[in-house]
Amino acid sequence: MEVTQADVISALRNVYDPEIPVNIWDLGLVYDIVINQSEIVITMTFTSPTCPMMEELLAQVRDSVAAVSGKRAVRVELVWEPAWDLSRMSDAAKLELDLTEQGW
Repeated sequence: MEVTQADVISALRNVYDPEIPVNIWDLGLVYDIVINQSEIVITMTFTSPTCPMMEELLAQVRDSVAAVSGKRAVRVELVWEPAWDLSRMSDAAKLELDLTEQGW
């Protein structure tokens, strides 16, 4: 089964930060997606290293991507550099959270 980056992004858009009504893709928490023959690697971060829902969200990412991965393993790499900031959010996410240039 051929898996595309669009398939993975679609799966990631089903994972929401429990404190913010925006998915992790539009929040800009996902830094990279690598798809090869044996695995899919998601490189991501969180808005804070003290996120109390970190383990649950990482499991949701693995499960959501696994649902579209075919027989590939799913690996999530958590990074803290570069640090996340508001500029990584999509325009739609900024609008949803009223963080347009006038709002911040």
